[in-house]
Formats: sequence, C-alpha cells, structure tokens
Amino acid sequence: MFEIQDVKMRKVIDSRGNYTVEATVILDGFCGVSSAPAGASTGATEVLAFPKGGVDSGIEFFNRNVKSSLMGFHAINQVQLDSMLKDLDGSDNFSNLGGNLATAISMANAKAVANALKIPLYRYVGGNLANSIPRPMGNVIGGGKHTRNGTTIQEFLVSSQGKTFLDSAYTNAMVHRRIGEMLSDRFKDQSVGVGDERAWTANISDEDAIELLKAAVKEVSSERKMEIKLGLDFAATSFFENGKYVYRDRKLNKDEQIDYAISMAKDHGFYFVEDPMVDTDFDGFAKVTAAIRDKAIVVGDDLYTTNVERVKKGIEMKSSNGILIKVNQIGTLTATYEAVKVATRSGMKNTISHRSGETTDNFIAHLAVAFSSTFIKSGTIGGERLAKLNELARIEEDLLVL
Repeated sequence: MFEIQDVKMRKVIDSRGNYTVEATVILDGFCGVSSAPAGASTGATEVLAFPKGGVDSGIEFFNRNVKSSLMGFHAINQVQLDSMLKDLDGSDNFSNLGGNLATAISMANAKAVANALKIPLYRYVGGNLANSIPRPMGNVIGGGKHTRNGTTIQEFLVSSQGKTFLDSAYTNAMVHRRIGEMLSDRFKDQSVGVGDERAWTANISDEDAIELLKAAVKEVSSERKMEIKLGLDFAATSFFENGKYVYRDRKLNKDEQIDYAISMAKDHGFYFVEDPMVDTDFDGFAKVTAAIRDKAIVVGDDLYTTNVERVKKGIEMKSSNGILIKVNQIGTLTATYEAVKVATRSGMKNTISHRSGETTDNFIAHLAVAFSSTFIKSGTIGGERLAKLNELARIEEDLLVL
C-alpha cells in the first residue's frame, strides 16, 4: 500500500512567471502532488533552490541519481526518505538536486501517505494535537526586494483577530483595499502598483508607509469592530552595506538600527517585528528582543533559515522570541519539523510563511495547523495566496465539526 510505485518531476510556473518544480509521488492507488515556491529575499544560509544549471539541471540529476532509489521505498518512513534525499544529493546545501526539488518530493510523499491513510495532511504531520488555527498575517505595503522604488523596509503587515479565520482574512483584504484607495487619492496622476506578494508599492518613505498603514487599520478596525495587529519585515540584510543600514535618506549604525527597531514596537505599536538586523547579528537581535519581548514578537527569518543548528544558537543567545518557517529554506519536511520542535520547546512562537514566488500548492496551510503556528504569513489577495487562506477556512470548518 505504501510502496512508492513512481515519482514524476515536472516544471511548472510560479507567481512571478519563473520556472519551479512539481513532484508527484505515486503509491498503490494513491498519490501526492506538491510544488515548491521560490524566494526573492533569501537568507545566505538557505539551501540552494536549484543547482547551478537551474531547474533542468536539477530534474536531470533527479532522473539520473535519485529516482531509482525511491522506487519501492516505503513512503510512510518520511524521516528515512528525507535523509535519503540529502544523502543522494551528496552536499550540505542541496547544490546537486536543488532544495526546491527536495521540498517538492518530500511534501508530495507526505501528501501521498496522508491520502492513503485517508486523513488530512495536517493530521498526518501534527497528530491528534493539531487542532489550532493560526491568524492570517498579510503583506499590504511592500518594498525591498519585492518591488522597485518602494519602501526600504520590505513588508508592512496586518493580522486581523476575527472570530473565524475567514473573517480575519477578509478584514486583512479590506485593509489592503483601503490602502490602495488612499494611495490612489495621493498619487492621482500615476498608477499605483503591486509587488511580488500583491502588496501595494509606491514611491513613499518608510515613515509615510507607517502612517498610511496605521490610518487604514484604524478605519477598518473601527468599521469591523475587530483588533488588527501591525507587523513589519525589515529584511535588514537586504540593505546592510559596509557595516551600515542604508535607508533612502540616512545610514544607521548597529546601535541606531537597534533603537529604530525598538521604536517600531514602543512608539508605533508593531506587534510582529521580523529580521530587524542583518542575518549574522545574533547579538543585535537579542538586544531588540530584550527591549520589546513583552510588547512584540521579534521574528528571525534570514537569521535562522529554518535550520535547527542556527535555531539552537538563537536560543542560546536569546536572539528572538519568534521564528519564521519555510520548508524550502531547508529542503525537507523532516528538517523543518525538527527546527519547529526545537524552537517551540524554547518558547518561540512560530509563523509558517509563503515565498514571494509562490505556487497554488496549499501545503503551508496544513503545516500551520500541524505546527500550531501563531500566524500564517501568506499575503492578502491573489490566487496563489488565497489557495492557502481558503484552505485554512476549510480546515477550520473541519475542526469545528470534530
């Protein structure tokens, strides 16, 4: 029943119009299909999405060196399968197979087994304790590597705290819509665009974006009678140059950047503060966390890259009280699970996340439930983003029935 009969690998197109990969794992009468996303803002310690030759090179390596070893493998042994993928690649960072191919195979295998067992993916990964629904965290104003001529800070986020997941996701979309209206009123003679994650982008300063966000949230929160938490992703590594944090109008040293990050929570009420420092500065993260941990979640993304060894270092140095989780940063479901387990035991809150180049695969919706994630960071609009949000609305409905 659980023996792998075949594994098919194909190219598909992601939300930025680039090639990525999709895997189908076929068992006796059941199958699982999964595609891997790709990030524009990537951490230096992530595994490589694709080998040097790109997608085609990864598929060629898979067909030549990996596929035959998967035939007949007992798919329910997820840990062994994921370990075998790493061994067959033969490198520390999936530089031969590609982390995206490993991710697609690993997730497709888990889906195939869940289908064979006739249980949802979240239940297969998380067990009977997987019963909590995360809050949606959506990008509404974008900059950094996701846009051109946008804000220096990469993402301005909202998380509505409604009675149901769908109410919350809809309210996030209302904030997105209101910001679009406000930007259109401000820039009457020019078009206002959206970035990779469908967040609004415009030629405004970070300070203008903060005020715009707060104004829109105040209006929508009052209308919907709902709390809306504020978040932001500095993606500070992307504008760290020669020891300075280079904004449009100024350059900040380490201590000044720490103070600026702290001010986001203390002066502006941001609850979710992601990657405020360069991804090598565990100490700088710790100083931000020490100052605002009672008010906010300081989240490491590029700092950790879903790597359990980096997570352990962050725990030792008290670098953050939150972690962002992305499967294709590390390449397999097992390695992701280990990072989440270690982080959770230390008291960190985890947020499962999409990538800027997404597919319509909804596996992160299931992992958010399996990992008891505080938030799922998956945008506010756009089909590839809604695939995750609408799936969580369905999962919430299923859990209410149980």
